[in-house]
Amino acid sequence: MDVVILIVALLFVAFVALGVFVSVKAVRAAKRGVDRTISQARRTVEDTTLRARSIGQTGAAGELAQLRLRLRTSMRATQEALQAGVAEDASLTESIELFQRLSAHGHELDDELRQLERDPDRVRVAERLPDVRERTERITHAADSLRWAARDRARKFAEDDLSSLSAQIDVESGALRHWSTAEERPEREPMREPMMWPEPEGSGAGAAGAERAGPASGDQGGPEAIEPPDTRRQQTYPWQKAPGQTRPETTT
Repeated sequence: MDVVILIVALLFVAFVALGVFVSVKAVRAAKRGVDRTISQARRTVEDTTLRARSIGQTGAAGELAQLRLRLRTSMRATQEALQAGVAEDASLTESIELFQRLSAHGHELDDELRQLERDPDRVRVAERLPDVRERTERITHAADSLRWAARDRARKFAEDDLSSLSAQIDVESGALRHWSTAEERPEREPMREPMMWPEPEGSGAGAAGAERAGPASGDQGGPEAIEPPDTRRQQTYPWQKAPGQTRPETTT
């Protein structure tokens, strides 16, 4: 009985622990989803604000807004391209590590540009513009290089795979169109002798066939007999005389 109670208690504790674990995971996932949504909303608002400032403002404030917008757009596009490509190409892992190091410099520059936007000393801001412009150019150029290299690599692999697939399809198509002579022209069956129908007894055809067949097998060794011609069946011509009209020639 004590063993049963112990087992039930252990099962209850296990179910409680499992429920707590699942609840914690669900809460964390929900929190990450909320944070992601808030970050996306904040990023959208900031991008819209920067785009409006870069168009509506002039001077140092407008240029700072353009630099921030260019930096954020380039870094975000590179991050999305690398994350999408690493799922199919594991060699992009090193590129992602390099981009993370580059992102640290990008975030630092973005914070500095934000501070310069809020700085009321416009003279000081104008003096810092060449430096932040050059840093923005270097960071965006590096990010663009990583992004386009990853895209070129993916396109090259796709072209190689397409070429290999096309070659295999050509070989398979040629094999399907190649049929042998035996398949195209089946072997002819040997000619069969025509079937002979038995003739009725006593028919003329049978008699004629017997006459054409010659003497019986027992008389095959002797010569054939020649019958004398029948004078009644011989054909007469006008210049011939009848047998009774022939006169003997006289000697006188």
